[in-house]
Amino acid sequence: MLSARRLRGSANHLLAAVVGLLVLVPIYLVVVNSLKTSGEASNMGVALPAVPQWENYATVIEEGKLVGAFFNSLLYSLSATVICVVLSAMAAYVLARRRTRTHKLIYLVLIMGIAMPTNFVTLMQVMQWTNLVNTQIGIILLYAAMQIPFSVFLDYAFVGSIPRELDEAAFIDGCGPIRAFFRVIFPLLMPVLVTLSVLSILNIWNEFLMPLYFLNSSSAWPMTLAVYNFFGMYQSNWALVSADVVLAPLRLVVAFGRGRQKQLLLVGLEGFQRPTASPPMDPHPSVLAAPSPRCEPCLFDGAEVLTSEEVPSDVANLSLDPG
Repeated sequence: MLSARRLRGSANHLLAAVVGLLVLVPIYLVVVNSLKTSGEASNMGVALPAVPQWENYATVIEEGKLVGAFFNSLLYSLSATVICVVLSAMAAYVLARRRTRTHKLIYLVLIMGIAMPTNFVTLMQVMQWTNLVNTQIGIILLYAAMQIPFSVFLDYAFVGSIPRELDEAAFIDGCGPIRAFFRVIFPLLMPVLVTLSVLSILNIWNEFLMPLYFLNSSSAWPMTLAVYNFFGMYQSNWALVSADVVLAPLRLVVAFGRGRQKQLLLVGLEGFQRPTASPPMDPHPSVLAAPSPRCEPCLFDGAEVLTSEEVPSDVANLSLDPG
């Protein structure tokens, strides 16, 4: 029994090593050939370069316009993600809390967008009619609309697991629907919202067809179109193409790594914070004594609160000990 378990574990480790090797081999080929000359990189071999050609990266940055394309992709992905996350959470909250026939029909129509293909002919006509072709706001709205169906699908199930009593308590405290959503429900949706944000950023960053159809100006191109255009100009020079492929996702990886490092640092600092000691309790508290100044304001603003001097002596000297 023990030998069979060890054999199964060894087979799993071997399979993981093979899969990891298959993933790392293309990355190794691209990185190594990006440092070769044009002649050395023509066959995309695995050999190391004789002399590393670091100027390939400088040529790619200058000729490929990757800096502007990176900030365009960053603008598109972050803006569309914020719009998608907020709107999908609000829509899912309303659809999950009020499950009428109309809302169920709207929900079904929304989630149909997950599987239905995009009609680019009709979409182009809508974009031309709204004058959003070749504009950054137009491509941002398109990206957000593409991610909303799946986001609503996940948010809808997550909102259903939140008790309705939280909504009722917020309404009793005087919150309106919008304030109750953003102050009570929205923070509870953070786990699914973070997941949707990561998936949305990755999908938008790798999107190719939408900017190809709706962005004509090279100054508004994202990273995918910049890499595609550079490959068209230098398709015979595999060294520059490899350098371009290395630089395309590198900035996003570095930004994600720095953000993850800061998050871990904040979590570590919070773990080292010492809890504040609570003040000692009075063993014989006075009945109807005035509340502590640290307490929240009383909901009954018009009620009178008796101080310790105003409480009758026979009541103040009562003992709370049940014995």
